[in-house]
Amino acid sequence: MVSEPDSALRPEPPAAPEPQEPQKLEPQKPEPQELEPQEQEAQEAQEPQNLEPQEPQEQEPREPQEAQEPQEAQEPQEAQEPQEPQAQEPQEAQEPQEPADDPFAGVPAPLVEAMRAQGFDGLTPVQRAVLDAQTRNTNLRISSQTGSGKTVGIGLALAPALIEALAEDGDHGKQREPRKPSVLMIAPTRELAAQVQSELAWLFANLRGLRTCVVTGGTDIGRERQALRRGPMIVVGTPGRILDHIRAGALRVDALAHVVLDEADHMLDMGFKDELDAITEALPEQRRSHLVSATFPKAVRRFADRYQPNALHIEGTRLGEANADIEHTAYLVRERDRYAALVNLLLLTDSARCLVFVKRRIETTELAERLAADGFSALPFSGDLAQGQRTRTLTAFRSDVVRILVATDVAARGIDVADIATVVHIDLPFDAETYTHRSGRTGRAGQKGRSILLASPHAERRLQRVFQQAKIEPSWSQLPGPDRIHKALKKRARKRLHEAMLIEEAPPEAMLEYAAGLLEQYDPATLVARLVELARPKLPREPMPYNAAVRGGPKHGKSKEPRDKNMHFTPFRISYGRHHGATPARLLAAVCRRGEIAGKQVGAIRIGERDSAFEVEVSVAEAFFHRAAKKDPRSPDQIIERADHMPERIDRGARRGGPRKHGGPGGFRGRDGGKRPFKPRGRGPKKDRGGPQS
Repeated sequence: MVSEPDSALRPEPPAAPEPQEPQKLEPQKPEPQELEPQEQEAQEAQEPQNLEPQEPQEQEPREPQEAQEPQEAQEPQEAQEPQEPQAQEPQEAQEPQEPADDPFAGVPAPLVEAMRAQGFDGLTPVQRAVLDAQTRNTNLRISSQTGSGKTVGIGLALAPALIEALAEDGDHGKQREPRKPSVLMIAPTRELAAQVQSELAWLFANLRGLRTCVVTGGTDIGRERQALRRGPMIVVGTPGRILDHIRAGALRVDALAHVVLDEADHMLDMGFKDELDAITEALPEQRRSHLVSATFPKAVRRFADRYQPNALHIEGTRLGEANADIEHTAYLVRERDRYAALVNLLLLTDSARCLVFVKRRIETTELAERLAADGFSALPFSGDLAQGQRTRTLTAFRSDVVRILVATDVAARGIDVADIATVVHIDLPFDAETYTHRSGRTGRAGQKGRSILLASPHAERRLQRVFQQAKIEPSWSQLPGPDRIHKALKKRARKRLHEAMLIEEAPPEAMLEYAAGLLEQYDPATLVARLVELARPKLPREPMPYNAAVRGGPKHGKSKEPRDKNMHFTPFRISYGRHHGATPARLLAAVCRRGEIAGKQVGAIRIGERDSAFEVEVSVAEAFFHRAAKKDPRSPDQIIERADHMPERIDRGARRGGPRKHGGPGGFRGRDGGKRPFKPRGRGPKKDRGGPQS
């Protein structure tokens, strides 16, 4: 078992005892001040390479380089206050920020410049806690939710070693051989690996000579090997591809100083334990191992205890705190009305980016195609897509070419797109952690977001448990109907008109002349009304009707609403009959799903052997046929077409008692031509077969 994880970064042996103390969650004893002279000399011999005075030491007039130390010692209180919480109290992240004039206290200057360029005003709590703990040179176990700034926090922990290594390269001149990687970061998905690399790239942009490399499945392994030969200091990748490069000798891990596992809980859920075990066996013993996980169930804790001994647990943002800027809304919707509810919600959310979650990969394609057929700009995003297609899809989503992304939980872990206004859960999340990960895609960087759940009445209790575990109090609302959507569109158009009238800049002269001519030609009130109507945004499609579900109402059973006796119907035919397993219930479900209508809008149903007939209410028949006539990816052989009339009875096909195919009276007459004597049913008396009776 590795008990001295920090010795890979500090060559002096005396530094080993310090990591033993941080096993406690809130260590209180200040120990870094008690250094022997030899220890301090060795430590100071390395620290001048750093770009920032992160570890101010006591004055030692032994070395010429220590001439700089008295300058730092001019403020002894400020030099010691950050150091004590850095080493001992990572949980109390705000204490080092008492000098309010420097919210980036302790951060190396090149990183401060990069963070300010990205719009950072200071550090998040988890980033401050990581920065405070890094002076211990121990393993970090970070528990924090999505959107809390964990990746940048890890970057702050890696920065001193990277700056020191770059300074050593500068002292020795240009290396003849490419350097070996110093940092290995492992992520569960390709998208998350690319996201981590992108975050570190801008964070370390001002560190000249620092290269990063991404190695993931589904990409050209030859190009990855070329990138590894150039000597990147940081390698980010997925477990399977990292293991491939290690076994092939392309990725040399013997000089690693830091190893980071991001989304460790999700990585184990995806079945990467064997790959992680194999990678761990190849790693050097003297290294610092950091583990980031939203949650730490037993399986993750067991793996963490074996993977990173003597770890300091930093608890960042808890469940319910990570997404404080998110409005959580729940709707009760019957299963058959889920798509109608989704359409109406999308119509109401204007043109903002939206992420829709489903459970299965095939459902991403089905739902995205259905939305696209209704005029929405939607694309699927799942593990079934090739890497190039995934990249193009995310690019289209980021650039607003595509407004809606339909994704699975696994694929969405790597989505880092700004300004996602709404997250919709078509399928309920499995647990509170999944819900937090999903909803964490919105409400980022201080922006407001909205998380919407569509739950069937029988799943209300389960959803309440998820909310309780996630420490979230949602608002239960009524789904928007057609009237509410049209009112919202009118209000939106009027708002745009008022905003346009507040513009101080005058319209072009030619436009004013044209407007004057229109006012002379038409009634002013009528003209303005027409212009307002034209300014109203065009809908991809009309809002869909649905039957509202009531909280606490009946969870099962049919609707009690009586059917209107004066309804008129249009007949249709479908190539789906008894031979294919059709029943009235199955046919009704297929018709409602494909045509997006309610069950009460379907009239009579006639099941045939290979074809069936059914009726649809006249008022929705045209829209039904427009949608149902398209090829169904789930059942491509089922073709729906118009019928001339509704048959009273559909031919059930040849039966055993019917006429024979090649003439003759037909009918089954038994083995003896029907002359067999009649025998009553039931068991008669037992025959005496002779022999002994038992």
